[in-house]
Amino acid sequence: MPACRLACTLLAGGALVWAGFAQSPAGGRSATQLYRNPRFGFTYAVPFGWVDRTRALRADSPAEAADSTVSQVLLAVFERPPEAQETSLNPGVVIAAEPVSAYHNLKTAADYFTPLKEVTSSRGFEMQGDPYDTVISTHHLARGDFIRHTKTGETHQATLVLLEKSSVISFTFIAAGEDEVNTILQRLKFTAP
Repeated sequence: MPACRLACTLLAGGALVWAGFAQSPAGGRSATQLYRNPRFGFTYAVPFGWVDRTRALRADSPAEAADSTVSQVLLAVFERPPEAQETSLNPGVVIAAEPVSAYHNLKTAADYFTPLKEVTSSRGFEMQGDPYDTVISTHHLARGDFIRHTKTGETHQATLVLLEKSSVISFTFIAAGEDEVNTILQRLKFTAP
């Protein structure tokens, strides 16, 4: 399943995951766990207590995980475990990489929103306008904002897309409100090359 569909399915359904985190220098737990991805040059500061479900969603074998020709989840974290008996939305972050070649006529990061819009609309989300440019740590990414209205409230989603090293990297953030989405999104940073 392409990561585009995987990330949307996971977030819309409220699932979760973990990957290479750093602890505080003293070896104790800090208020934040830091996910580092040197291949694509970014970090994500995971809020303390969030549940990592990355391993559960990754490729089955080490060879598949190292294969850049297959879609893979890099990070999947959620505020609560999926088993939690909560009725409110479970905020989450899913970061995925997939080969550019998996998409016909994908020339720019904004082009990724054509198939993404199809997947999200099938899950009740409406894209709010066109994708637009956003800058994080001097990196330009395409951003699309989505909203789903339900009887119990709204679900907001922001997806940022970067084309890097023949891969599409998607950063998907979901929460109950736009401010909450932006708060968890601000934990994404890009490192110097």
